[in-house]
Amino acid sequence: MGGGAALVERIAERRAGVGDPRALVGELRRTLVLVPYDRGGLWTAEFGGVRWVCGFTDEAALARFAEERAVMEGAGAASRTWEYAAFRGARLLDEIIPAMGVPAGVAVNLADPDGSMLFPPVVGIVPDAHAVDADVPSGETDL
Repeated sequence: MGGGAALVERIAERRAGVGDPRALVGELRRTLVLVPYDRGGLWTAEFGGVRWVCGFTDEAALARFAEERAVMEGAGAASRTWEYAAFRGARLLDEIIPAMGVPAGVAVNLADPDGSMLFPPVVGIVPDAHAVDADVPSGETDL
């Protein structure tokens, strides 16, 4: 276990409106996720008041992201070398996200419009102490 293919399959199921959300989170927790470095830290992006750690299920997904970045950044970026670390999804969710000190989640395979998935900072995904909905009665979160 731990290969990105199983996570890609679970993402496809959820995007199709089937599959178990708990199984999806469980698969993320088991999967090795590749996270590129940016200026000495992990590559993150901010969107919707959440800091997202950008992770990829394999080198091909990371390469698609690198290609998209090269288009956005210009010709010089095409030759850029992308360094990355491999983290088990559980470590991202249980250690790295809480250490960020802000609402944070994991964005998987961002360059794959039909295969990307966000794992927001909510109960059941990140530790309750770092979930934005921890004090919200069940079913009343905006995320």
